[in-house]
Amino acid sequence: MITLRRRAALLAASLLLTGCGGGAAATPEHRPAAGTPATPGTPVPAISVEAAPQRIPGLGTKTRAAVPDDAAQVVVVTGRGRDSPLSTVVLYRRTAAGWQAGKSWPARNALRGWSDHHMGGDLRSPIGVYGLTDAGGLLRDPGTRLSYDHGVGFTSPGTGFEGEPLQGSFDYVIAIDYNREPGTSPLDWTRPLGAERGGGIWLHVDHGGPTHGCVSIAEEHMKELLLTLDPALHPVVVMGDHASLAR
Repeated sequence: MITLRRRAALLAASLLLTGCGGGAAATPEHRPAAGTPATPGTPVPAISVEAAPQRIPGLGTKTRAAVPDDAAQVVVVTGRGRDSPLSTVVLYRRTAAGWQAGKSWPARNALRGWSDHHMGGDLRSPIGVYGLTDAGGLLRDPGTRLSYDHGVGFTSPGTGFEGEPLQGSFDYVIAIDYNREPGTSPLDWTRPLGAERGGGIWLHVDHGGPTHGCVSIAEEHMKELLLTLDPALHPVVVMGDHASLAR
């Protein structure tokens, strides 16, 4: 639990640093076998081998190897292209039959696309596999099992790259464990890789335009994601353009 003194410090920092996409000053960035006939009274399994592949589609050998063995929930963010700000998000759940895919949601990433070596202010989202351990937002906890920090530090003023208002962008956020200390508020500015490598990479509410480095989806989908992710299933995000994820 975040103490009052700690919350005050975080709030003071956030009022100076709030935004999606950071520079070097460490601002946040923005079962039956196939073919077995069913018998009367036997329920048809909800998941078939065909519907739940043994490997998450679109992930190559290198990317799959980076996914922890204990990860049973994987949020896959697939960018349209290396330099594109458009992407899709799908939540996969590991089942006895294989990986079950959720719905595909439209998403946005950084203005200039993706990078294997993200730097603060490069306006690219980091490619890789990262934990999802902590959440927060301007709105109250909707009932997530993730650690949730609620407060005015998640206020998002100003306008985006296309002149769209950023208000409400941080109503709900999930911190992506890139260059941050897991187990802390998304507003914590600790940067283990150094300030120059950026930070504050979040999943957050879409504001209608590209981000500085975060991934954004519709508010209803953010809320659904918060209610679905379970720390006991060790959720991670796999993110990057489609060609990079296929490596």
